[in-house]
Amino acid sequence: DSEERVGHAYLFSGPRGTGKTTIARVLAKALNCENLTDGEPCGECDSCLAIEQGTSFDLQELDAASNNKVDEMRELISRAALGSPGRNKVYILDEVHMLSTGASNALLKTLEEPPDHVTFVLATTDPQKVLPTIRSRTQHFELGLLPAEQIESLLRDVIDDAQLEVGEDAVAFALRKGSGSARDSLSALDQVVAAGGVTGGDRPATGVLEALSAHDLGQALTAVAEALGRGHDPRVVGGDVLARLRNAFLIRMGGSPDSLTEADTTEAAEVGQALGPAGLTRALEAIGEALLEMRQAPDPRIPLEVALVRLTRPESDISSSALLARIEALEAGGVPAASASRPAG
Repeated sequence: DSEERVGHAYLFSGPRGTGKTTIARVLAKALNCENLTDGEPCGECDSCLAIEQGTSFDLQELDAASNNKVDEMRELISRAALGSPGRNKVYILDEVHMLSTGASNALLKTLEEPPDHVTFVLATTDPQKVLPTIRSRTQHFELGLLPAEQIESLLRDVIDDAQLEVGEDAVAFALRKGSGSARDSLSALDQVVAAGGVTGGDRPATGVLEALSAHDLGQALTAVAEALGRGHDPRVVGGDVLARLRNAFLIRMGGSPDSLTEADTTEAAEVGQALGPAGLTRALEAIGEALLEMRQAPDPRIPLEVALVRLTRPESDISSSALLARIEALEAGGVPAASASRPAG
């Protein structure tokens, strides 16, 4: 850095798309830049350009998921002792938690006695699976997702700079798809531009949520059928329903979901108001259980449809959460909305 304090090993952790490997490449540039200014690489010298183009001998990137054996790690370590054109050789090990125990121990030995000219950057989405002894020998930086406001600002800057002709629906689509990840949001925007606009079928759960709010079983099953007819997998539909129910639950309970557009926030508030705390809890449980059952079901539509029956027809559900919801309604002096449409007899 600008004060010449450089560690021999770093651990970058965080969800995918938060810039772990990107930051590692910037670090490699800074460690080898020929015109470093206040700790910032120039981006124009031969070393910076070689790293940018992926042709630098000073930067080696490996995916630990596919290079996780002891022999592969020992080969990497033997190469680390060799010199390179720049001042520092940087090794980026992505998804380092995927290393086998033997490979982790081999890496640990090198981290204990690293060559002076070598810097290791370990990246992972699951730092708890990295050996504690490895974590203790690194400088650990935790990277997080960005709030919706920052992602939206980034997207609009890109749209303006590239003079893209996209509408507000494209920005909303990219925000939803990115879920707080700058990389994934930009990829989603690129997808919209390549497709010539948002297709309109990117939100398979919309009809299902409307049906749940109205306690309308027929509408719910029809919405599922329509989503599947547009090519959506039942698991995708169920996952979208669950994610948007979670947003509604958080808002209903006074929380603040990440990366929601204004329209999504309004929708979540309406769903939360319609279902109430008990209804939202039942829905989260039922859809969550359905998603688990879908993994082994001969027809993954069935667990989702059964869950929707339970949610829109409480009288058919004898689970503890359903009984609590009915008791809550009775104590409030009313009855669950679906019971009003219960068939006579």
